[in-house]
Amino acid sequence: MAARPYWKGQIRLALVSIPVEIYSATRSGATIAFNQIHEPSGKRIKYEKVVPGIGPVDLDEIVKGFEYAKGEYVLLDEKEIEGVKLESKKTLELTQFVDSHDIDAIYFEKPYYVVPADDLAEEAFIVLREALRRSRKIGLGQLAMRGREYVVSIKACGRGMVMETLRYADEVNKAASYFREIGDGDPDDELLDLATTLIDKKTGKFDASDFHDRYVDALKDLIERKKKGKTLNIDADDSEADPRGSNVVDLMAALKKSLGSGDSKSATKKAPAKKAAKSADKKPAAKSPAKTTTRKRA
Repeated sequence: MAARPYWKGQIRLALVSIPVEIYSATRSGATIAFNQIHEPSGKRIKYEKVVPGIGPVDLDEIVKGFEYAKGEYVLLDEKEIEGVKLESKKTLELTQFVDSHDIDAIYFEKPYYVVPADDLAEEAFIVLREALRRSRKIGLGQLAMRGREYVVSIKACGRGMVMETLRYADEVNKAASYFREIGDGDPDDELLDLATTLIDKKTGKFDASDFHDRYVDALKDLIERKKKGKTLNIDADDSEADPRGSNVVDLMAALKKSLGSGDSKSATKKAPAKKAAKSADKKPAAKSPAKTTTRKRA
């Protein structure tokens, strides 16, 4: 495997230890990176690490410090920080198993692929993977990586397993503080039926390749046009629609119009049958224009 493992260690389940390697399951998408430029000269702006009253300093003169009082620091070097002993630096002990739906999706942070470290670890790895799959559970434990300890989950995924880091409870804002002003009344039945029908119409299987970063594409296009010296009308496509939304009457009309647009995949598949039915209904009506024309000529 060409990629370098993000972490090496072992998964421990009671007295069973399984040597594993963990790899990042995601990568950064295509992005547009901007530099800060001094416009009069066209040169890039750079930043230096400086000490007030001293000026620029060398990187090897910099250490980490914790400010315990105003202007007072405890200084630590990298060896001292690395010397902090945590068993979870090399061992992920599965201490609890839960149903996946017991954990709110907001707690999941970043996924990693988990593979056996060698052929000797493969048998125990497969046993754990299939036990998780058969029980439909995910394992929980704690793991130290890159300067902090994470709560992590482990679940079966194809031939391997996926580990996901989880946010701690104090890292998640309570929803109630944001939602308390939202009314709790029941919506209009007809509006709810229309919205539900629209959701059903647009329902399909998820395919990540169906989506891409349109903002990056637009920025690339902007850059290419600027390179060619083209002038841009930035405000040309700005919408004048009221961002606050519309009233109930407009919502009803908008939902009905949306249902008639037929832009979903499922609607496209059903379209031929609908067209056939409509054309069959219109066949008898096609004779009436001919009769009208005959009467006018007479």
